[in-house]
Amino acid sequence: MDTCLFGVSLWLAHLLRTVTGDWAIWPLLGGRGDIEPFSDFIWLYFIILPFTPLLLDWSGFYNRPLIASRRETAWQLFKACSLAVVGVILVMFVLKIALARAVIILFGLVSLVSMMAKEELLRRWLLSKYGQDQLRSRLILVGAREDTDRVRQDLAESAPHDVEIVAEVDINNANPASTLVELLHKHSATGVILSAAHTMFGQVEKTIEVCEREGVEVWLFADFFKTQISRTVLEEFYGRPMLVFRSAPEASWQRVLKEIIDVVGAFVLLVLLAVPLLGVALLIKLTSPGPVLFRQQRSGLHGRPFTMLKFRTMVSNADQLKLELAVLNEMSGPVFKVTNDPRVTRMGWFLRRFSIDELPQLVNVLRGEMSLVGPRPLPVDEVDRFDDPSDRRRLSVKPGLTCLWQVSGRNNVRSFKDWVRLDLEYIDHWSLWLDLKILVRTIPVVFLGTGAR
Repeated sequence: MDTCLFGVSLWLAHLLRTVTGDWAIWPLLGGRGDIEPFSDFIWLYFIILPFTPLLLDWSGFYNRPLIASRRETAWQLFKACSLAVVGVILVMFVLKIALARAVIILFGLVSLVSMMAKEELLRRWLLSKYGQDQLRSRLILVGAREDTDRVRQDLAESAPHDVEIVAEVDINNANPASTLVELLHKHSATGVILSAAHTMFGQVEKTIEVCEREGVEVWLFADFFKTQISRTVLEEFYGRPMLVFRSAPEASWQRVLKEIIDVVGAFVLLVLLAVPLLGVALLIKLTSPGPVLFRQQRSGLHGRPFTMLKFRTMVSNADQLKLELAVLNEMSGPVFKVTNDPRVTRMGWFLRRFSIDELPQLVNVLRGEMSLVGPRPLPVDEVDRFDDPSDRRRLSVKPGLTCLWQVSGRNNVRSFKDWVRLDLEYIDHWSLWLDLKILVRTIPVVFLGTGAR
């Protein structure tokens, strides 16, 4: 339905622009009275139809409660519609296609209004008696008393319009299975929520068997293992159900888009910067003896070593001199950082100041070893010296060219614990939107050389 609405919105936007062609506002905005026929805009459907649902999913539109607040819905739709417009304009710019820009802007506005209208109609239907009867789940809670009380409270706070608790069964009572059968028949329940945190699995199995015979869904709370960070999901492993405890971002359309952005972004940047990069390589070769590129084993995804590339900014025997400078280390923990490092060449100081030395890592991004955004990769020997095993969770995602640490103070962060804290904050709150914000914030940090040393 949403895909169709976006498709119709493009046609309505063109129609609106066509019928208002004689309005004085269009010449004032740099447009003209007559515009191209709608047939010239048909190709945009190949962009709009497949990608707008992904943008809606990325904005969290499909992860809302059944009846969400209007403000939350409007903000999510605004983000998705705005990015759809920006994406279409970028494609037109890259392909050098000259079409009426007003149609694209109107497409964003019309799609936003039409989606909001659809959501308002759906909201009114859901709140009606007929909608409630059709879609509201009638649930029975089964479990220990303290568990069902907690579940009831959570559902009352998070999904007051989505579910109705019609009965509860204490699984510790005598013969809870027969009690459940009576309640299923009495209330015509549509589902059973089973909380097994403090109960025996034998009773759990009997409860599931009852629901199987009755054809009623069972939702089992998998909180019998207490986790502090991991999110628990059920997945299928070669036909067998598996509980998965995941403390890193899960596979999703956002992750797929991130991979696409990484590859496309790295390729485009390498093409655009090819000549400047060759110039930098020549200057390094002329001003300092030794190789142009510095290669070092760094810890990648899950700690797997890979060869990271950088422009060489230090003297050739920098690794040997590092041992002599160890007493000057300004960073707590296993990481080595020194202000005004004497091993850095004059050309190297300039390259490090504006992060130009990091640009060869675009090749690592193309190889799939790194991402544009992610925790900075550390040398393998520094990772081996981690004191706290939980610090290794920063290795649960691909390392990146830039990260939350760099845009939050860059090298001014003196504590390795603060560095790890920022990396874990990025992992725990990851979204494509966060990546885009970090990329935007990286631009002034790089151009101003903020915190570089």
